[in-house]
Amino acid sequence: MKTPPVVEKQLNPFERYLTIWVALCMIVGILLGQGAPDLVQSVRAMEFGQGSHINLPIAVLIWLMIVPMMMKVDFASIRHVGTRPTGLVITLLVNWVVKPFSMAFFAWLFFRVVFAAWITPAEADQYIAGTIILAAAPCTAMVFVWSYLTDGDPAYTLVQVSVNDLIMLVLFAPIVGLLVSGASSLSVPFDVLLYSVLAFIAIPLAIGWALRTWLVRQQGQRWVDDVLLPRFAPITIVALLLTLVFIFAFQSQNIMGKTVHVALIAVPILLQVYVNASLAYGLMYRFHVPYAIAAPGALIGASNFFELAVATAIALFGPESGAALATVVGVLVEVPVMLSVCGICNRTRHWFRPEVAA
Repeated sequence: MKTPPVVEKQLNPFERYLTIWVALCMIVGILLGQGAPDLVQSVRAMEFGQGSHINLPIAVLIWLMIVPMMMKVDFASIRHVGTRPTGLVITLLVNWVVKPFSMAFFAWLFFRVVFAAWITPAEADQYIAGTIILAAAPCTAMVFVWSYLTDGDPAYTLVQVSVNDLIMLVLFAPIVGLLVSGASSLSVPFDVLLYSVLAFIAIPLAIGWALRTWLVRQQGQRWVDDVLLPRFAPITIVALLLTLVFIFAFQSQNIMGKTVHVALIAVPILLQVYVNASLAYGLMYRFHVPYAIAAPGALIGASNFFELAVATAIALFGPESGAALATVVGVLVEVPVMLSVCGICNRTRHWFRPEVAA
């Protein structure tokens, strides 16, 4: 009897070439900022309130990204959390105890010490803040893609994401406020941070949960997951690309004189990805967690909820800030670095138990 051929799993064209799309958005945004500065300034001035830093077009676009993402989360899955707790405990340990603090250390080390000759103290503060915000938000949407590529247990991945999203409601704001204030000289207005949590986590999460619950009752879970949610994909893609174009247009004057900073910002982001993924994966191996749980657990600990990070950085420091630029660099490196982590997991799956215990 012949063994059936292994079908190689691949990303869709948008996900596979996300880095290229981000680079193109950077080019378009910079050209727009240089060629039509008055138009860009008019868009930049469209805020919810004077000096609020909440840009109306970007806020709308981010909601178009986040709400469909939250509709993928099924909180009913949390009732299974006690059946196999080890993998979840390791994931939460890395995400909330190790990852934000290690990112704060790496950001301080590189921007204050290693890259001090190329970055001013004020720029270092902004980049430290942006990378901390990026690391404090565990991945919500793309982790389902990474789990699929590594043959992860989709049900357990859903449990991990659901629990992380609930914890994010409580811990995201205090962790960001504590670490940004501690690692930089910036003061974080806690009311703005809480507003960001409300606007970009709590409300979209509630809307996504309510819509999902209602639609599942009306049409069934399979229709929601396999028919409805894929229809949102073009909307979220366009929203992400337009958000990036706007951010790079707002940042055009800043970037033109600091192109090398994009590469410098990427260094601590890449380092923390590999460190945290290795830690989570190693702990999963040490405690005999099955591969189908270990792989997505390591990937959740490595990737970031960059949509939330971009929105929070803009709300706190403005779309033209270095903090916003740092979060966008996170988007730029997300796909290639996570694909490399997926590749490592796939090549080492024989280290783990072959099957998930029931």
